[in-house]
Amino acid sequence: MNKKVVKKTSILIIYTGGTIGMVQDPKNGTLIPVKFEKIQEVVPELKKFDFIIKTITFTPALDSSNMNPIVWIKIARTIERNYNLFDGFVVLHGTDTMAYTASALSYMFDNLDKPIIFTGSQLPIGMIRTDGKENLITAVEIAAAKIDGMCMVPEVCIYFDFKLYRGNRTLKRDAELFSAFRSVNYPELAVAGIDIKYNPEFIYYPENKGILKVNTNFDDNVVILKMFPGINQNVMNSVLNTPGLKGVILETFGSGNVPTARWLTNCIKKTIKRGVIVLNITQCEGGKVVMGQYETSLELLNAGVVSGKDMTTEAAITKLMFLLGQDLKPAEIKMYLNKSLRGEISE
Repeated sequence: MNKKVVKKTSILIIYTGGTIGMVQDPKNGTLIPVKFEKIQEVVPELKKFDFIIKTITFTPALDSSNMNPIVWIKIARTIERNYNLFDGFVVLHGTDTMAYTASALSYMFDNLDKPIIFTGSQLPIGMIRTDGKENLITAVEIAAAKIDGMCMVPEVCIYFDFKLYRGNRTLKRDAELFSAFRSVNYPELAVAGIDIKYNPEFIYYPENKGILKVNTNFDDNVVILKMFPGINQNVMNSVLNTPGLKGVILETFGSGNVPTARWLTNCIKKTIKRGVIVLNITQCEGGKVVMGQYETSLELLNAGVVSGKDMTTEAAITKLMFLLGQDLKPAEIKMYLNKSLRGEISE
């Protein structure tokens, strides 16, 4: 009788840069990049999974402050080339812009049915008290997890400090704590303790398994304009009259409010009449924009500003860049901004 060959689970780790990929040089104590092809020597616990684990290292490794659409596309294309070879993907990334990259990638993939788990660390993986080892080990386990032959979490996610979040619902909340990330407006997809407890009711599972499609078109002629008490007309006019500007994320107070100064609303109206898309996002970590609830947001609604509802700024700016890159009409862009593409907005 022929024995059935059981295929080993395979995971691809993509190291883009960031704090997690550093170890101390034994000679002089300085921090140097890990040789990720030898990651299982640095983190020997990975061998206990009995997975096939391969690695790809970006050269040069990038600090996350240097991330941009060109690098997002590089990450997406790397996953696309290896999509049929691996069961899941772990992307190691600096923490400062991880939520932007995870949001951008969530829009880029149509028919995704495998996990893409972003993680990193606050301390280098080579330091004694590092959070990097746990983050990496559990991210790999989540990327490999299956139920009834399907991937447990077929989404773009961020795993950090024992919690798994939807990538486009996440923001960095602290520069020093190990619990660096938070998802205020959407529940955790999983929590890691003695066991990893998944919350399948909050995980998106594709209804129809189609062929993976990767869309890499972005338009970065956008700006984030944050409201603050005392913002003046010259500054606002200067920003909104930037040559080539196509989209504005207006970070407003509370549930979507701005000062009622006539010059301010007139400036926004003129911007919209030029064909620029203006999207209203709250400055608050939690809650949502409800335009028209107060007089201070009613003018925005009447002017044609689009409500960003409960999107994070990271999800909003990357979504706007993505939609502007799709050669859509302004009315179509506004429609899709109000519609959930990848679970980034509550409908």
